[in-house]
Amino acid sequence: MAPDSPPEAAPHLRADAARNRASLLAAATQAFATSDTEPSMREIARQAGVGVGTLYRHFPTRESLVDAVYQDQVVRLTTGAHTLLAAHPPAEALRLWMDLFADWLTTKHGMTDTLLAMIDTGEISLAHSRRELLSAITTILDAGATAGDIRTDITAEDVAAALLGLLAVSGKAEHNTQAQRLLDLLMDGLRAHPAR
Repeated sequence: MAPDSPPEAAPHLRADAARNRASLLAAATQAFATSDTEPSMREIARQAGVGVGTLYRHFPTRESLVDAVYQDQVVRLTTGAHTLLAAHPPAEALRLWMDLFADWLTTKHGMTDTLLAMIDTGEISLAHSRRELLSAITTILDAGATAGDIRTDITAEDVAAALLGLLAVSGKAEHNTQAQRLLDLLMDGLRAHPAR
């Protein structure tokens, strides 16, 4: 009977490990979003409610944690486009997606130094992330063109450039009210308006 014990214990450990990893990703995302300087690994572990040893078992280096948070956010943006389109008309989905994009940029505040170093060494590919994000925007724009509620004379590159420019000047937490107003103005400009 003893040989049967390890297989029963393993799924329990895998479930715990999955919960710990999810908690660490959530805590790191929050810590990076709310900090102007890079938070310590110990602080992230504390916020996740786990020991620092558990953090290092999942993410042996700061770079591995930053990469995991960054990739998780890109996936959330790409899957978010489809999720939002399934629940909302395209123009509304695009405006809600803009909020996800703003959150993604905010998350990068507290990991900028590590992220830039990783981009310099090629550990993170901006080209891949850019393709994923432009694909998400294109998905919504195509749906909007079909539905007739988003202009057809704009590209995903136009939307991305507008978002990056707008959020560069109002993307910090203290400018959230202004950022929301500017995103609403941008969305108004992207809506298809009936011919007058």
